[in-house]
Amino acid sequence: MLGEQILRLVEIMARLRSSQGCPWDREQDHQSLKPYLVEEAYEVLEAIENRDDQALREELGDLLLQVVFHAQLANEEGRFHLGEVVEGICEKLIRRHPHVFAGMEFQTSGEVLQNWKKIKAAEKGTPFEEKPPSIFDGLPGNMPALTEAHQISRRAARVGFDWPAVQDVFEKLAEEVGELKEAVQSQTPARAREELGDLLFVVVNLARQLGADPDLALRQANQKFMRRFRFMEEKIARQGGKLEQSSLEEMETLWQQAKQEEH
Repeated sequence: MLGEQILRLVEIMARLRSSQGCPWDREQDHQSLKPYLVEEAYEVLEAIENRDDQALREELGDLLLQVVFHAQLANEEGRFHLGEVVEGICEKLIRRHPHVFAGMEFQTSGEVLQNWKKIKAAEKGTPFEEKPPSIFDGLPGNMPALTEAHQISRRAARVGFDWPAVQDVFEKLAEEVGELKEAVQSQTPARAREELGDLLFVVVNLARQLGADPDLALRQANQKFMRRFRFMEEKIARQGGKLEQSSLEEMETLWQQAKQEEH
């Protein structure tokens, strides 16, 4: 049954890409689809955070569509097809889990991770260097920087490398703001970027101390900003005006109205 459902999705995607299909779908390529792949992944994360099973099922489908779309593009170019993608990941999972599929025995997850690294190095033809274990072992690569900073600070805090109290984080935050101001005033862009990064890292640590997910908090702030901005747009449009022709004072007044209506 599952195979039939996947095949149906592949056939629908091929139809959309055909000359009798959808003009928008036919215009897409790997590069143009990149933003949608990232967007769908974040929507899956949002559904997980909200513990919304119905949304999760739908968003996983949207994410699966992106995989099928990219595989269809590759298939049209004669490079590979979805079956090869599935077979490749099946083989990799079996190869990298000899303790499950080949009778090897490991006592801890750390031993599993070390063997995983050895197998991965052998697959890539690179030498495996035995290194002392690190608290950052297994940290996924290419994560969004905000999420990565959160994971790094959490792991460091587990071994006691942390501010004793949230007030100490506020003091560090003030220190980093001061250093950023100095960098901006000295007109050294490279130093300003570095200090800005330090400031953001401390903000992420503050979020952790408060028990908040910084990515979720920022996304909520983004939504709030857009909601209030749309309020301004609609108010000005009803008055026959245009946002770009309004003064900053007019927009600030409407912004305050938007805030009041939310409370």
